[in-house]
Parts: sequence; structure tokens; C-alpha cells
Amino acid sequence: MALAHERIRKDIELLEKNLREISHLDFSREEKAIIRRAENYKDDSIYYLEKGDYITSFGCINYAHGLIDSLRILHGIIRG
Repeated sequence: MALAHERIRKDIELLEKNLREISHLDFSREEKAIIRRAENYKDDSIYYLEKGDYITSFGCINYAHGLIDSLRILHGIIRG
């Protein structure tokens, strides 16, 4: 289980890095709502990680990554 915990922690750190990477962009109201949702999923991931529910934690952080990656694609930061 230590491996799962470490993997999720790394995914959380990567999401935080990606959020910093896009923080300078000018987002629409809808895009800001997507960012808030991704941040909520990140918080959920941390909550479940602390509870030892690695499956739910992993699902939450991966969903958050998908939301942020969509914005990164739309704004030309990464290729789709």
C-alpha cells in the first residue's frame, strides 16, 4: 500500500504543478468553474488518501488531471 500512497502523492504534486502552470491565463467563467471542480477533486483525493481509500483517491486525482489537461489542450499548452 505504500506504493499506492506514493503514486497518488506524486499525482497530486503534478496536478498542483499543472495548476500553477496555467494560473497566468485569462479564463472564461466556465473554465474557472472547471478549475474549481478539479481543485475540489484534488481535495477529495487527499481526503480519501488520508482515509486509506486508495482506489477512490486515485480516481479523484485522475479525474482532476483530465479536467486540467482539457484546459491545457484548449489553451495550447499541450497537444491533444
